[in-house]
Amino acid sequence: MGNTIEFTLAFNDRLEVRVLEVSRMIIAGWTGKDEAALQEHISELRKIGVAPPVRTPMFYRVASNRVTTASAIEVMGAASSGEVEYFLINIDGKIWVGTGSDHTDREAETIGVTLAKQMCDKPVAPKLWRLSDLENHWSDLILRSYIICDEGNRILYQEGTVDSMLYPAKLLNEFGKTDQLGGLAPGDVMLCGTLPVIGAVRPAKRFEFGIFDPILQRRIEHQYDILTLPNEG
Repeated sequence: MGNTIEFTLAFNDRLEVRVLEVSRMIIAGWTGKDEAALQEHISELRKIGVAPPVRTPMFYRVASNRVTTASAIEVMGAASSGEVEYFLINIDGKIWVGTGSDHTDREAETIGVTLAKQMCDKPVAPKLWRLSDLENHWSDLILRSYIICDEGNRILYQEGTVDSMLYPAKLLNEFGKTDQLGGLAPGDVMLCGTLPVIGAVRPAKRFEFGIFDPILQRRIEHQYDILTLPNEG
């Protein structure tokens, strides 16, 4: 069962609004290009109870209705947090790029990564760029996120270029090797990995994120409030 979302497609100096049905939602994890850093991160997570992936990169499936452009999400308890990522979406056989947050329950992550990811909505910005317009300067794109804490302070949480992660073509090729449909099909969305956080992974009451193109001088940004529901056991 799909999930209908309105996106704005930006290309050729014009905007086109499309209502699209998200068919599948894929979360690509462990997408770093630096193998040594990747293994170090896996070891760090193992120490806090998160099982290592069976392979890298790893592709997790969550329900398509978890994708949302809403300005607020509801989560269970106070142990979840966001992380900025770029995402790919197949529209009529062409790949488009956006930015989203793989909001994840960190307590549940010690039980199972797929479970933890399924527990939270995945906010995405409603604007998209054509991948073909970015390929000549892909490594220059910058991801950035901020958290708003309970005291109201706005804190830089993540910042860096997409160059630290596998390029879209490589990621799509790896996904296609094991996917039952042969790869990212029309209507499919794939979140593609994140950056290290500045400081510790921690919850917040608001998460702001974006992707920035310093060559074409444009940006896509989005933000959402995190509404915490009581965990009564």
